[in-house]
Amino acid sequence: MERTKDIPIIGEPFPNMTVPTTQGTITLPDDFAGSWFILFSHPGDFTPVCTTEYVAFQEMYPKFRKINTKLIGLSVDQVYAHLKWLEWIRDKLGVNIEFPVIADGLGQFAARLGMFPAEGSTATIRGVFVVDDQGTIRQILYYPSELGRNMNELYRSVYGLQVATKSKVALPADWPNNQLIGDAGIIPPAGTVQEIQQRMQQKENGLIDCFDWWFCYKDIKNRKKKLT
Repeated sequence: MERTKDIPIIGEPFPNMTVPTTQGTITLPDDFAGSWFILFSHPGDFTPVCTTEYVAFQEMYPKFRKINTKLIGLSVDQVYAHLKWLEWIRDKLGVNIEFPVIADGLGQFAARLGMFPAEGSTATIRGVFVVDDQGTIRQILYYPSELGRNMNELYRSVYGLQVATKSKVALPADWPNNQLIGDAGIIPPAGTVQEIQQRMQQKENGLIDCFDWWFCYKDIKNRKKKLT
């Protein structure tokens, strides 16, 4: 499999790719325009950890759809292997996988996205690309083959990025359950003397809270959706 060091990074547009999938040919990111999407790779079909992940992704899919987020899988298996595996999951486990799975038999798409481990392996790692509704890469995660992904954390990541974008804030550790500020959003630090004075005035007026002028936060509970 050909590797490449020139892989996309956070903040860049997701590279244009036309890919064969279990639901026909898809062009990324164009076919998902207006929606967020998670593209995730798995080491191989008919493997136990990957099977548990696909069941978990599908069970979480309704929640992802509620926050305008689609799913698409990828591995270097051929499309017929994907179809047979998804059929097995449906027949044996009672779970119908609704999202498409990319058949990347030559590994060209996985290589373009840096989804291979060290030289010598032909199986993709558990890569995750979170792409927003403008086609921009917002998050990249890589998991080793022996560790399955945490679906709740992936959901929290996407929803948190959406909230941060809409509210123009940053979000704290373990949001929305941070031990210091709960589910509040962190306001960008002041960069000038005038902004410091503005922050302190906003605090006096009860519009924001601050530990200091460089660490201010505000309530964002008026968001429409809740992380549950």
